[in-house]
Amino acid sequence: MIHQPIKFTPILKEKIWGGEKLIQLLNKNSTKKNIGESWEISNVDGDISIVSSKENKGETLTNLIKKYKGKLVGENVYKKFGDKFPLLIKFIDAKEALSIQLHPNDAIAKKKHNSFGKTEMWYVMQADEKANLIVGFKKEVDKKTYQQCIADKKLLDILNREEVQNGDVYFIPTGRVHAIGAGVLLAEIQQTSDVTYRIYDWDRQDDDGNYRDLHTEDALESLDFKVCESYKTPLQKRNNQSTGLVDCTYFTTNFIALDAELQVNHSDKDSFVIYMCVLGKVIFKNNNFEMHLNYGETILIPNSVNEFVMQSTIKSELLEIFIK
Repeated sequence: MIHQPIKFTPILKEKIWGGEKLIQLLNKNSTKKNIGESWEISNVDGDISIVSSKENKGETLTNLIKKYKGKLVGENVYKKFGDKFPLLIKFIDAKEALSIQLHPNDAIAKKKHNSFGKTEMWYVMQADEKANLIVGFKKEVDKKTYQQCIADKKLLDILNREEVQNGDVYFIPTGRVHAIGAGVLLAEIQQTSDVTYRIYDWDRQDDDGNYRDLHTEDALESLDFKVCESYKTPLQKRNNQSTGLVDCTYFTTNFIALDAELQVNHSDKDSFVIYMCVLGKVIFKNNNFEMHLNYGETILIPNSVNEFVMQSTIKSELLEIFIK
């Protein structure tokens, strides 16, 4: 049996667009200056998370799943995904804008890349003044118009750009064009996949003068032209309780605003539960453990750990993630 929550060593990723906020604000440990992503929990091949907390320290996430199976991830989750952890959990710092991109669905990703698709969501933790995101189209366009805009380098004319602030939430289904803008620090929850189709990268060159690859044809096959009245997900903050935020086939995410004590019972779930601290700091404890979760940290609660208390003496906020 596994008796305690699990912390993992963050996997830090240098990016051409990365900055210093993950180090300066979230206290990630690196001497490099262009860290764009902190992979908090990952089962992507080549980037498997390693346990940093006391119980099972040094074990890989893959080995933990093989060892504990449903006791770790939930019986139904294990039946569906086996030894593969289904989610990839990140913090992202965009000092410069990310490429304009989209992701394929499960069927296309399986056929072309032997991978899951990539449905994801964003929670904005900090945004500089006038920082923005690109999400979806701002008007109806067809395939021909889109291709002409790509050819004429006028893609930005048809995309929806929104200024953002702390606490904004966006759900990004497969096929939806999107880009994180400069000055945005956010938490990202997604399917375990590293498949991205870039359609525009701001004509940006790396230190050697090279352009990153674009995936124009692949993207066209996966692109969703649907226009939404609003792309933002509403967020209601209720103190010291869990409130619904995003609920999809691949994950459910709730929001918790905490400034006191909250009794938690997950016996109704057949799933692991992940907590990302997006403000303040929180103590998790029961008779078997006491573990502190600071701003910018992530913790995984095994399916076998159902009851515990969360405490905070300051204003704190958490994202609570599991699979139904």
